[in-house]
Amino acid sequence: MQEKVIIFTAPSGSGKSTIINHLLKIHPEFEFSISATTRAPRGNEQNGVEYYFKSVEEFERLVSEDAFVEHEQVYASVYYGTLKSEVRRIWDKGNVIIFDVDVKGAWNLKKYFKDKALAILVKAPSAEELRRRLTARGTDSPAAIEERLAKAQAELDFAAGKFDVTLVNDKLEDTFAKAESLVDSFLNA
Repeated sequence: MQEKVIIFTAPSGSGKSTIINHLLKIHPEFEFSISATTRAPRGNEQNGVEYYFKSVEEFERLVSEDAFVEHEQVYASVYYGTLKSEVRRIWDKGNVIIFDVDVKGAWNLKKYFKDKALAILVKAPSAEELRRRLTARGTDSPAAIEERLAKAQAELDFAAGKFDVTLVNDKLEDTFAKAESLVDSFLNA
């Protein structure tokens, strides 16, 4: 049984989710890690499906017990984290864990898993193309797009040199082929 993880990170609008969804279709052995959080469930979210919902006290107790691979306090009383028990649950089934996380979470995961992880930074070919993609979504105001672009630059600055591969998502079919090749090489190493 191989205990491996694949970490994807990217600024919003880079195409990370599209690439991950493509890989999930051709790799049935891939499984998303379910994060723990202290935020309240939204809509029809269920404990153990979308997230493991925890109270702040329970989350902090788990932190003190070293139960997390990584965790982060995002807001005053809102934590997110990856439980070691979740990693073991997926590996015990013989599956490869796939993470879709922000750059800081990705860096923490890479530091934790070391050679067991392939960490891929996905980025748009240019800031102009990223702006075009974010605008084309039609989901954000011009001010929100500017915020996302500033955040994207900060994330790329933080990520510089930290990940195994930077995958420039220029032409989607080529990006799919590159992602498949990277993942296959890693899994067969």
